[in-house]
Amino acid sequence: MITTDVLIAAALLFFLRVMNNAVSTVRLIMLARQRRALTFVLSVIETLIFAVTIGSVVTDMGNLLNLAAYSVGFAVGGYVGMWIEARLITGHLIVNIFTPKKGHEIAVTLRDQGFGVTETIGEGKDGKVSMLRSVVNKRDMSHLIDIVQGMHEEAFIAVEEARAVERGWVRMRAGRPSATGS
Repeated sequence: MITTDVLIAAALLFFLRVMNNAVSTVRLIMLARQRRALTFVLSVIETLIFAVTIGSVVTDMGNLLNLAAYSVGFAVGGYVGMWIEARLITGHLIVNIFTPKKGHEIAVTLRDQGFGVTETIGEGKDGKVSMLRSVVNKRDMSHLIDIVQGMHEEAFIAVEEARAVERGWVRMRAGRPSATGS
């Protein structure tokens, strides 16, 4: 029989499992960025929530409502963690652009749009190529790629995560460039 207490317990289990997986997602991001103290604190919180939630499920495996709340809470928690990462955790990416055509024009356009760009010339399989490198906020990456592809859709673009950014020129979220570092 499903009572109010049973529903409240399942809802609490669902909420805790969402929080558990969201904390886990953020912890993994902090681990990759080598934020040791924050990773430690998040690990303790994650483990505590997990112990409470798993204890609630394994003590009564016949309770399908709790089992469903646990499972669906885990899935929703993944989405919540990705939302937190996308909205609240700022990060930087390094965008490398290789193109045999329009390299300088692309760099000028990107600078006009507030992006910092370093230009170098290299030698590719078929001859001279422009190599452009820009450090961008994660939220700005798709805008930068749209600009590049709009100017030369066959440009080779490689993106990598930047663990830390010190000094330099990085476009701010509102589109205004800013100097970074101290």
